[in-house]
Order: sequence, then C-alpha cells, then structure tokens
Amino acid sequence: LLDTLWLNTISKILIKNILILRKKINFMKRDKKRKGKKSNYKNKLSLFQRPDIRFNRNCPLSTKNAPSIDYKNIKLLRKYISDTGKILPSRITSVCQNKQRKLSSAIKKAKILGLV
Repeated sequence: LLDTLWLNTISKILIKNILILRKKINFMKRDKKRKGKKSNYKNKLSLFQRPDIRFNRNCPLSTKNAPSIDYKNIKLLRKYISDTGKILPSRITSVCQNKQRKLSSAIKKAKILGLV
C-alpha cells in the first residue's frame, strides 16, 4: 500500500512539473516572436481606421475576351470550386459581386445536373 501511494504522489508531482515547464517554454517562444517585432502605433491597423493602401485587383470575368459564365462551361466553373466542392469566395478569386452571383448560380445548376 505504501509503495502504491508513494508512486501515485511522485507521478502527480512529475506531471505538475512537466506542465509548468511546458508553459514556461511557450512563454519563452512568445517572447522571442515579440522581440523581433517593434510595435509602432502608426504601423498597426485599428478596427476603425481605413487602410491607406488598397490592392485593386480587376475582375477576371469582366475584362475583354473574358469567358462567358454558363453552367455548361465546366472548365471555368472548376476554377472557382474548392477541392471539397465548395464555391470559393470573391475575396479569394477577386471576382466582382455581380459575376460572383452568376457564378454561384451556374455552379449550383451544374451540381444539380451532375456536370461538376
């Protein structure tokens, strides 16, 4: 009985020490990451501050000689579908809002008909 109680208490103490060491290591890793970065308030974007630099990407489906959006155009539709079969959002594909609506309805039609 004494041996089992003794082993239980030692194992509990060891587990506590391991957890404490893990926490210390995580804090040290965080500190190393923070040291490299200088926090200037001017460089940080706050929630209510408009970003000065905007990346303007033109819609690939609104340019000249752009392919037409159709549920039969499977090559085009596959570019805008993820591997899991979900429709990619316009912030990733840089498609304008109007074309995104047409794309999503065409993709849904193609899914229903079993083309995609």
